[in-house]
Amino acid sequence: MNTVTELFGSMVFNDSVMRARLPKEVFKQVQSSINDGKRLDSNAATVVANAMKDWAIEKGATHFTHWFQPMTGITAEKHDSFISPVDGGRVIMEFSGKELIQGEPDASSFPSGGLRATFEARGYTAWDPSSYAFIKDGVLCIPTAFCSYGGEALDKKTPLLRSMEAINREGMRVIKLFGNEKVTSIKTTVGPEQEYFLIDRDIYEKRKDLIYTGRTLFGAKPPKGQELEDHYFGAIKPRVAAYMNELDEELWKVGVLAKTEHNEVAPGQHELAPIFTTTNIAADHNQLTMELMQRIARKHGMVCLLHEKPFAGVNGSGKHNNWSISTNTGVNLLEPGDTPYENAQFLLFLCAVIQAVDDYQDMLRLCVASAGNDHRLGANEAPPAVVSIFLGSELEAILSAIENDEPYGNKEKELIKVGAHVLPKFPKDSTDRNRTSPFAFTGNKFEFRMLGSAQSISGPNVVLNTVVAESLRQYADILENAENFEDALHNLIKDVIRKHKRIIFNGNGYDDAWIAEAEKRGLLNLKSTPDSVPCYLDPKNVELFTRHKVYSETEIRARYEIKLGNYCKVLHIEALTMLDMVWKDILPAVTAYSKSLTDTALSKKALSESIDCGFETVLAAKISSLTSAAVAKTRALEEAVMEVKGITDTLELARFYKDVVFAAMNELRIVVDELETHTAAEYWPYPTYGDILFSVK
Repeated sequence: MNTVTELFGSMVFNDSVMRARLPKEVFKQVQSSINDGKRLDSNAATVVANAMKDWAIEKGATHFTHWFQPMTGITAEKHDSFISPVDGGRVIMEFSGKELIQGEPDASSFPSGGLRATFEARGYTAWDPSSYAFIKDGVLCIPTAFCSYGGEALDKKTPLLRSMEAINREGMRVIKLFGNEKVTSIKTTVGPEQEYFLIDRDIYEKRKDLIYTGRTLFGAKPPKGQELEDHYFGAIKPRVAAYMNELDEELWKVGVLAKTEHNEVAPGQHELAPIFTTTNIAADHNQLTMELMQRIARKHGMVCLLHEKPFAGVNGSGKHNNWSISTNTGVNLLEPGDTPYENAQFLLFLCAVIQAVDDYQDMLRLCVASAGNDHRLGANEAPPAVVSIFLGSELEAILSAIENDEPYGNKEKELIKVGAHVLPKFPKDSTDRNRTSPFAFTGNKFEFRMLGSAQSISGPNVVLNTVVAESLRQYADILENAENFEDALHNLIKDVIRKHKRIIFNGNGYDDAWIAEAEKRGLLNLKSTPDSVPCYLDPKNVELFTRHKVYSETEIRARYEIKLGNYCKVLHIEALTMLDMVWKDILPAVTAYSKSLTDTALSKKALSESIDCGFETVLAAKISSLTSAAVAKTRALEEAVMEVKGITDTLELARFYKDVVFAAMNELRIVVDELETHTAAEYWPYPTYGDILFSVK
């Protein structure tokens, strides 16, 4: 068996492989492309392609694909073999530089928000040399961007790369002002923690709602859920441990830095966390992680659920986006150091984030909006829909001292004494952790906790990179023209704190009092996807993304249409699934049970008038009443679904789905879930919540 060090990256065309297989000059060109964003010339690309092909064939690959991330939120691939015909009816294995650099999938069949009409099929994939090629299932996968014939971004990677260029450009202007002459670039880094559920495959295949929508549309609360808090960080069951072991090995092979795994709060819920890496690579790796999670689960007789809220009444699943900024010389720009009060560079970059989150809280809420995540945000395992920043008491005190021109007493780190002499004493962190905060500082990074588990991390990091780039642009404009840099810097930091401190909140985000307080502060409370998506078209947001060349106005409008359209489609599928389940399975089942109760009561009466039939009679009456209510609610949902056909405006349609269709779905669910609690298990047509949540033994 291979050791982990031998296994890791064994299926990746990484630096060590390229150094061994490429001429020195070509290897230098590739490194320059990766580190500095310089374009690779066609001759070098041909050499790289040939070396990549030889390596892949040695690893057993017969095909290659341009692996890209369309706006479906998942990855896409079209496989081409390496074979090329030669005389005599034989073939050779070839792979050209042109095939490496550019591919051509059908652009009209992917979501485009109007960027591509059905008859306009041409689109291009373009190699991203900053993300290593890898082998998956015997296919050489080449990470690429995806654009239209006119050059518009049809994917999630292109805007991400543009946003990384934007924060590098503006960040370097600021870095140079502090005399950092050795720094040639800055990059954002991300470590996305991934939550998920594992359930038994046989159970899953008996639930239409899980198959069609990824979540349960009906389900009464089981006698035991997560109340005892006995699953969180508990011993991992052997079946799950075997799954996690194989998942780690497969992720390590393709270079994913899978690090931490544990049980989460809800029964059947787990988490995997990787080590930080550069943002665009982290986005690629997270897409790979989700794909492998689902595929490997099936090999173990389980199904991995990535929906944000697969079960009502228990914790949903998020994706905590740990984000930071680093220089190419290895300096974390969000590292406070031992004396953050005296660390002006750290304070300025911290202020850039604070201002960015306050100025563009609408975009941060919007970038995590989806039909699935709307169920989760504001519940007791996720932050509220109101965006705020947690800094902790020390940083808040430092900012307050700066704002008020007061001295700050730098204290030595307090030691935590656990109370038993055998246990070590250790320094107390300067900040606690706040799991209710949407955007929390956690030592040397920010944890953006609002992302849903099924979501690509590209969109949120596009927003984070761009909004911080805008703050840095403004700071550079001020400081580059300052007569006295030190005075201008002090006044700038002080001014930012004064103007944007309203976004800082260190308390309990679940408290209703905070929502009222946030409103007083003028913070936004965009509760749903239809509430937040119109922010795309706000002039300040259009100006932001066009100024930094991250999105064109056309690309912004396309994403507006796609996000609203996806919301409507998800709710439409869910509504149709509910109708199918009720008419075909649930109503026939409860009717049969009601008949059984009535027949039992009649047969008892036939034997003797003195026999008590109260149980059967009362229960049959209760079920009959609930059945009538379910029929009425089902018809109301049908009518609501029919009404959508007359609505042509996408935003109006999304609001109708939220206000009318979703409301009708909830009303139907309440009645059906109560019916479940009164129906004998042998008659109920679907596995219950108890069956599902505790299905993996």
